[in-house]
Amino acid sequence: MIGTPNGIRIHRTWVEQITKAIPAAEGSKASVFFPGFRELFNCAWTPVAAAEVPLAHTTIISALHRSDRHDAIHATVGLFADAISAFLRDEDRRIDLWFVVIPDEVFDLGRPQSRLAASERVGAALLMNSRLAKRLTREPSLFEEDMRAAEPYLYQVDFHNQLKARLIKSRAITQVIRESTLLGGTSEGKQRRMQDAATVAWNLSVSSFYKAGGRPWRVQDVREGVCYVGLVFKRDPRGQDPAFACCGAQMFLSSGEGMVFKGMPGNFYQPALREFHLSKEQAADVASRIVDAYVSRLGGTPRELFIHGRTRPNDEEWEGFVSAMPEGTEACAVKISRSDEFKLYRPGRMPVIRGTVAYESETVAYLWTSGFTPELETYPGWEVPNPIRIEVCRGGAALSTVVADLLQLTKLNFNACIYADGLPVTLRFADSIGEILTAAPASDIPEAPLPFRHYI
Repeated sequence: MIGTPNGIRIHRTWVEQITKAIPAAEGSKASVFFPGFRELFNCAWTPVAAAEVPLAHTTIISALHRSDRHDAIHATVGLFADAISAFLRDEDRRIDLWFVVIPDEVFDLGRPQSRLAASERVGAALLMNSRLAKRLTREPSLFEEDMRAAEPYLYQVDFHNQLKARLIKSRAITQVIRESTLLGGTSEGKQRRMQDAATVAWNLSVSSFYKAGGRPWRVQDVREGVCYVGLVFKRDPRGQDPAFACCGAQMFLSSGEGMVFKGMPGNFYQPALREFHLSKEQAADVASRIVDAYVSRLGGTPRELFIHGRTRPNDEEWEGFVSAMPEGTEACAVKISRSDEFKLYRPGRMPVIRGTVAYESETVAYLWTSGFTPELETYPGWEVPNPIRIEVCRGGAALSTVVADLLQLTKLNFNACIYADGLPVTLRFADSIGEILTAAPASDIPEAPLPFRHYI
């Protein structure tokens, strides 16, 4: 546990609350009775953490209020990241999960578009501009103080993403949460709109249990020997070429276990098509690393490997993927996108049932991943639900099988207790992972694949 002394006290109080039952919010069908953490997972969450690292509130605010926003976020993240890294280096204890409780000021001022009032700014310790800092990454200065001054500009101006990226080397897994969330939305006498206490308990309990190494639930009737891969692309603003981007891949097994692979940055973006594509060699490298990881974890090659993306792979890309497939492994590429081409209604007050499928052809279908859910006896949304469009672009997999698999993959969002997510987990966190891959210099992100929970 790391936070201000007040944050540590708030955390202890909240943990004491979730050891007991929390009733569902009155009048809300989406809210579900929380039975208590031990009753859910058959293990205890003690109020006093295995390690507690206090940070002075004044020190955090002093760093956060520096006038240069790159310097301010870099310094604020450093207070948390350096303290965690020092603990892991000096203490002979294994910590599975760090609960990072931040004051609400860090959330408010720690995002890219946040602005600090001129009256609250304090002088930055180091001064430099972003353009000069980028040039120093290509042409290092002979003066060490110049390189130190440039360092904050090599990181994304986002507290959450930068913290995750800077702790990956230390293999520290974090759960970042605002103090006001643990207080039911209260901050400095103000009340912000948020989920009810039972829903917050469900979401944080499931996420924390998963990040600490547990598996909250399993999907029934999983298909053995199947591997699912979601491709991740993110335009990297640090590159001079507008086509420059970072590539990554998320591998998921039918059990819900996930790994993230960092790819080499390159000119993947094609402005004319507004799409990202790999070369044949790069596609082969990504696929071979995924197959190797699958073999090392399960001891055998996958029978089927599905590649999920937002675009169709071109011929060169597909040749690279297929060339890396071992004998006996069938590859299939699936394009997945949100669709608003048409609406589907059913009689009565409730919308279309979740899981409804409309087949357009042998390779294209529309799947309603949100809608009325009979098990919950409600529809948790507010608007008429839209489907996702599924297109089997390459490979010979049956469309009905692909649709069934995708519906299963919408039940594996362990970052929150979401029974029925709108997107499969292979694409749900693609943008977030891309943000973390580009939040720090490439040298900060290890080449070796890491469990998915490091990135969420």
